[in-house]
Amino acid sequence: MKRPLIVAANWKMNGGLALIEQMTNAFNGFVVNDNVEIVICPSFPYLAAFTAAAKTANLNEHIHLGAQNVSAQENGAFTGEVSTGMLKDVSVSYVIVGHSERRSLYSETSVVIAEKVKSVLEAGLTPILCIGESEAQRVAEQTNEILASQLQAVIDIIGIEKFVDVVIAYEPVWAIGTGKTASPNVAQKTHQFIRQFLTNIDSDVANKVPLLYGGSLNATTSEELFAQTDIDGGLIGGASLKVDEFKVICSTAKGI
Repeated sequence: MKRPLIVAANWKMNGGLALIEQMTNAFNGFVVNDNVEIVICPSFPYLAAFTAAAKTANLNEHIHLGAQNVSAQENGAFTGEVSTGMLKDVSVSYVIVGHSERRSLYSETSVVIAEKVKSVLEAGLTPILCIGESEAQRVAEQTNEILASQLQAVIDIIGIEKFVDVVIAYEPVWAIGTGKTASPNVAQKTHQFIRQFLTNIDSDVANKVPLLYGGSLNATTSEELFAQTDIDGGLIGGASLKVDEFKVICSTAKGI
């Protein structure tokens, strides 16, 4: 089975109703290959608005709604949190989990992130699990060690067999929002390590897991990055806020 090629837009705390209207209008009638999936992840207040706008625009079935975060709890006295059930109510299909900003700014540990992945899977949604190293860790040649530990924490909670329903996004922290992008060769080598790490545990599962690259990916770099053997798409930040550029990026996702 060929792995899907996924292009996901992480708007972070940007955008609003105007951007949703622009994006859904721009993608009205947009055609992608059968193996390509597009995921749009607005902030929580705009999820329902995107669902409504998508219906009006009659978007392609390969365009999905994603959330940027989720609670590991199903319900209860957790002020400000959002559950998987709430996300399902507004037609969310994918959930970003463990983004480096959640790890660094909100002190989410790998164990907390693993519990969130478990919750997302149990709800029948698809987690986009983010992993990545800092610039200091890369300079110290600790990249593989850091990525392995972040993955192992999730494997310990959900088991390797559940990874057939997980998307992994490698986002080097030093490249997020900095304009720096790992070269296709460097990105491929890191993705190859991630897949080999999974292969050492279960090769069948490893071959099915989509691996996305993130970190200042844009319309100029996307085609060459997507062409790498172990890169199955991208998690796009700033460039996903520019409708025309994001369409170009999606167009470079060939799939089969």
